[in-house]
Amino acid sequence: MFVAFLYELRARKVPVGAQEAVGLARALAAGLHESSLEGFYHVARAMLVHSEAHLDDFDLAFAQHFRGVHVEAKAVTEELLSWLRDPIKMRALSDEERAMIEELDLEEVLRRFEERLREQRERHDGGNRWIGTGGTSPFGRGGFHPSGIQVGGPAGGRSGAVQNADARRYRPYRSDVTLDVRQIEVALRKLRAFAREGGDRELDIEATIDATARNAGEIEIVTRPPRRPNTRVILMMDVGGSMDPSAALVSQLFSAAKRATHWKELRSYYFHNCVYERVFRTEGLLDPVPVRELLRECGKHHKLVMVGDASMAPYELLGSSGSGGGAGSSFDPDARLPGVAWLMMLRDHFDRAVWLNPDGIGPYPHPTVDAIKSIFPMFALTLEGLGEAIAELVRGRGRGRA
Repeated sequence: MFVAFLYELRARKVPVGAQEAVGLARALAAGLHESSLEGFYHVARAMLVHSEAHLDDFDLAFAQHFRGVHVEAKAVTEELLSWLRDPIKMRALSDEERAMIEELDLEEVLRRFEERLREQRERHDGGNRWIGTGGTSPFGRGGFHPSGIQVGGPAGGRSGAVQNADARRYRPYRSDVTLDVRQIEVALRKLRAFAREGGDRELDIEATIDATARNAGEIEIVTRPPRRPNTRVILMMDVGGSMDPSAALVSQLFSAAKRATHWKELRSYYFHNCVYERVFRTEGLLDPVPVRELLRECGKHHKLVMVGDASMAPYELLGSSGSGGGAGSSFDPDARLPGVAWLMMLRDHFDRAVWLNPDGIGPYPHPTVDAIKSIFPMFALTLEGLGEAIAELVRGRGRGRA
């Protein structure tokens, strides 16, 4: 049965293969699932899911594949099940009678259940001890007990495992959902880089152990300069116009970047639609900073993150600020450079640069999106997309694609 389930997972892009299939088969052969669907759910999830991004897809596949499967807590004989399929109607209980019913923990319920299975020889209805119907026993159908378990059930009933999968507790971990601030913060931590800098020195434990061993056991203390954050990030964000629907998402990205404590330096700038000869320190496009000045101040080791939908009129990308593409003077030579030239200038300067698109990467061609995608590695602003963008920034031009 579980082989078909593996194909269901693969259909949902959960990476499982022969290695996972063999591992799961061994776990089942060892009885780790305790011969129950509930146990299979937890064992399979532990062995087949390698990333939290696939937890929700696992639940979806499990609920789809096992929906309608009704599994008994223990092996129950067909004769006993036939008694339970036709339960009698339970009489109404008074508050005093309800209060008198003993409440049991799960371990005691299961112990008593196995004991009754060994002893019971006939049908029982309305009682408080045997596996029956319409009574106050901890086991059976159609009765009442504060800590009992139901045995049997209507056709198509769902097990606890399927109910657990249907709850979809891991929906926020899906890779195709947009991010919240916490998820962005976790992703951005992967950009951390450290360098040795002068100042107060710290103990180098590994070098101290090595030096002590070489010194016949006499302690030899070795120190080193402390490691300091060395990640420098430039964040450029498109604002206004078609970006308005994505304003909240971009604000979350900006908030997470500002809250991060592992940056050596974070610079944030704004532009509208396309970068021309200047970017701005405020989202109201005030306090301009010339792009050439920015490039002189920032080295190639800075990581450039562009955020925008890349969707604009072609003249805004291929035209200049002096020709109506933005704000500037037509007498300034830089003002006559087209937007695409400034984007290429930025990309050529920084070894590590990506473009995050809150609209995602659609399957249909778009002239300006495709043009910008040919300049910057472009990723969707989702959990999966941000992870890929971080990997691109860590890899850099020298060790990956240009």
